[in-house]
Amino acid sequence: MNTVLCPGTYDPVTVGHLDTIARCASMFDKVVVGVVDDSTRKRVLFTTDERIRFLEESTEHLPNVTVAKITGLVVDLARDVGAHVLVKGLRAVMDFEYEFQMAQLNRKLDPDLETMYLMASPEYAFLSSSGVKEIARFGGCVGDLVPEVVARRFAEMYPCVKG
Repeated sequence: MNTVLCPGTYDPVTVGHLDTIARCASMFDKVVVGVVDDSTRKRVLFTTDERIRFLEESTEHLPNVTVAKITGLVVDLARDVGAHVLVKGLRAVMDFEYEFQMAQLNRKLDPDLETMYLMASPEYAFLSSSGVKEIARFGGCVGDLVPEVVARRFAEMYPCVKG
C-alpha cells in the first residue's frame, strides 16, 4: 500500500490545502494528514484538536484520508503510519526555500523518506492560512477561502465576519 504523509500546521486548513490533499488522495492508496501539535515556527490561533476536527470534517468525503497529530518529529509519524513519502504543497519560490531545508533535515533523520512537492493549483497559489486569519480578524469574508466548518468558527470568534 502506498501511504503518504501530508504534514503541516493547518492553522487553519484552507481550500488550497484541501485541493492538495484531494489530489494526493487520487494518486495514493492512503493519505495521512499530519497536524503539528507544538509548532516552534508559528504561533497558532486554533488548538490542535480544533485543527484536527476541521480537517476530519473537511475530508470525510475522501475515504482514503485520515488525520493524525504530530507530537514529535515528522519522520517518526511517517514511520509509525508506514509512509515513505512526505507530500508538501508549494505556492511560490519562498515556500520552496523553507521546504527544501526541511526535506534535507528529514532526509538526514531518515534517508528512506522522500519528499514530494505538489504545485498549488493556480486558483489557490495566493492563498495562505496567515492571510485568511488576517482577513477574518479585520471582518472580511473568508467563506470561499476555507471549508465551511472553519468559516463558522471564524464567525464565532469575530462576529462581524461574514461566511
